[in-house]
Amino acid sequence: MKFKKPKFWDFEKKNLISYILLPFTIPIHINNFLLNKKVKKKNEKLISICVGNIYIGGTGKTPTTIKIYQILKKLGFNVSIGKKYYPSHNDEKILLENKSELISFTNRDEIIKSAIQNNLDYLIFDDGLQDRNISYDYEIVCFNQKNWIGNGNLIPAGPLREKISSLKKYDAVILKGTNLDNSNISQSIKKINPQIKIFKSFFKVKNLEDFDLSKKYLFFCGIGSPENFKETLLKNNFQIIDQIIFPDHYDFKKNDIMEIKERANKMNAKIVTTEKDFIKIPQIDRKEINFLEVDLQIENEENFINFIRSSK
Repeated sequence: MKFKKPKFWDFEKKNLISYILLPFTIPIHINNFLLNKKVKKKNEKLISICVGNIYIGGTGKTPTTIKIYQILKKLGFNVSIGKKYYPSHNDEKILLENKSELISFTNRDEIIKSAIQNNLDYLIFDDGLQDRNISYDYEIVCFNQKNWIGNGNLIPAGPLREKISSLKKYDAVILKGTNLDNSNISQSIKKINPQIKIFKSFFKVKNLEDFDLSKKYLFFCGIGSPENFKETLLKNNFQIIDQIIFPDHYDFKKNDIMEIKERANKMNAKIVTTEKDFIKIPQIDRKEINFLEVDLQIENEENFINFIRSSK
């Protein structure tokens, strides 16, 4: 899905537009109700972990998936990432291929079948919490602390795929963000599911030395929450003087890149984007563009390792 997230989705109070759109959430409510009645298929030949979200876009789902892969790989397990193939999600697919061993088919059952044939110990799914055909061993929901659940409404009146009450059926939550008091969020989660595990995470920039922070910068991106990328840049002392925001999963055209470079040249500014966006730019057009490489850090990582290694 390629779209720019409506600003009213993240208003703390519901506004007129969200109220007008509420009737259009009824099919989502009905669909979720029927899906929850389905009997899931359980596989005993490997341990499956699903990392997903109920808030659409910008929750750190893919970086979290990569981090779990790296942790399990370091521990010596035979592990791969599974990603259902969507033509519009090639950016995530390429990123996962660059950073992991990826299994991708149009059907998640085929992904599991391939994982078993490869004698995997763990299979980590990037997305798929709403796939009610599969019974995962661990189901992890990602949130960005800043956005949390937005206005709390389902799509299209708000940013949620499922009601927040759906947390009662999940195993863990990973909250992404720094310097934010998340005690109210944690309390809200625990009221819904007292048994759920909550872990905090944050992004650490890996290639800050590649940038001259005395210069001015224009940034562009086509991701779910561009405001979070901007916040990361500002926290790392980038002088941001302009920005160009594209829809999530946007495929950049030559004219887009030319416009970005022309705008930056007029302001004598450097250009920075996300790694996810950078990989979509043809090699010939990457000159003068740099990307911010980030690594997701999970606080109390040992506790998280114990969680994903515990028997259920």
